[in-house]
Amino acid sequence: MIIDCHGHFTTAPKALAAWREQQIKAFGEGVRVSPDELEITDDEIRAAIENGQLKLQTERGTDLSVFSPGAGKMAHHYGDERTSLDWSRVANDLIARVCGLFPDRFVGACQLPQSPGDALETSVRNSVEELERCVEELGFVGCLLNPDPSDGYYQAPPLTDKVYYPIYEKMVELDVPAMIHVAMSRNDALQGTCAHYLAGDTAAFMQLCTSDLFKDFPELRLVIPHGGGAVPYHWGRYRGFMQDKGLPPLEEAVLGNVFFDTCVYHRRGLELLLDVIPAENVLFASEMIGAVRGVDPETGRHFDDVKFLLDGIDMTDEDRAAVYGGNALRVFGRLKSRRVTE
Repeated sequence: MIIDCHGHFTTAPKALAAWREQQIKAFGEGVRVSPDELEITDDEIRAAIENGQLKLQTERGTDLSVFSPGAGKMAHHYGDERTSLDWSRVANDLIARVCGLFPDRFVGACQLPQSPGDALETSVRNSVEELERCVEELGFVGCLLNPDPSDGYYQAPPLTDKVYYPIYEKMVELDVPAMIHVAMSRNDALQGTCAHYLAGDTAAFMQLCTSDLFKDFPELRLVIPHGGGAVPYHWGRYRGFMQDKGLPPLEEAVLGNVFFDTCVYHRRGLELLLDVIPAENVLFASEMIGAVRGVDPETGRHFDDVKFLLDGIDMTDEDRAAVYGGNALRVFGRLKSRRVTE
């Protein structure tokens, strides 16, 4: 079974974006919009999925997607902690409906209702409750954790700060990982998908390297998307930094808990990722349908057709099986309880 650990509902019916726009506008006017005002039919969901993600799954030969709300649309800086909570519940409930309509092809990962600034601590408590609801009631197997809820300005402590510990405690209790994923950028100096996303991945890795987080939570599992940002390319820099600071080597410090996905979109980049990072720490992912949707003139295939690229890279049968699905079953522990079999 080929498991794509990184999928987003970027083709959601237009009513979702309209509700969100109304919510943001209403907050500025001092009122709230009820989640009950959103109306999306099952037929609208089926059309969006069957003409989008499901169609591409079939064409590209993948079986199951760990599916979450659109990451860029999380936009945690809008409103207050109640705004983020209502928006997260709406987005997560829609993912649950997708998974209910296509249970053999999609399994949920939730958006957390994070907020920056003074609302951070309250939003962490809300995130714990929403994570528990999504896992226990909706059958989700993971979550998205934003290292920058201010959306481009990093007005929050690092992910290793103890303010986040209640989330990690709940993750370990529920046996679910988090994918560390920024949302939109409202900073004109940081373009979203190619600057903010990759910079967030890289910054988060460095936070993990220089902390005791995994001593406090030895069973915690975190996935860094987009091939780890700059991490594999600068592996030697990180090794040297750890050595200079008298810190444990990377293999000991982070690789027991940190994993990287294959949303790279370039064969030579994927080869580098697989050459530097042990195969047991790499999870197949395409972000489909994600930030880059065009056709690569060099290959004639869509940039996000990652399986096509990986199929052309030399790996042992054991490593290929691990990357394509075995590692996901290990990292997303609750997939096993859903009787996912190869």
